[in-house]
Amino acid sequence: MADTVQKLRVDKWLWHARFFKTRSLAAKVVSGGKLRVNGQPISKPAYMVSVSDVLTFPQANDVRVIKVLALGERRGPAPEAQTLYEDLDPPKPREKDEAVTPRFDGKGRPTKKDRRALQQTRADLLE
Repeated sequence: MADTVQKLRVDKWLWHARFFKTRSLAAKVVSGGKLRVNGQPISKPAYMVSVSDVLTFPQANDVRVIKVLALGERRGPAPEAQTLYEDLDPPKPREKDEAVTPRFDGKGRPTKKDRRALQQTRADLLE
């Protein structure tokens, strides 16, 4: 008998490895032509990946480069999902200077303290 290589759909693997919250989101990234497997652009979510394939795709503000170590049986907890891949180019930690939520400087939503100060300023102007 011939030795068969196990393969899994790329959208299903990305979902198993917890890179995307739903399989539909993974399929959307693949369909948009934003995924590369071993350097080749892929546009079909049904493309079959196997162990040792290298996937390159955007996620949030980073470009992820992932090597497939295992295919996985199910979408398990995060520690189990992390055993399915090796991150070849881990995302850099964000600097503390980057604001996750902007403070009220004319952009974003003001805090309760900012709103009270604004109301007090308006009241002072009306007097």
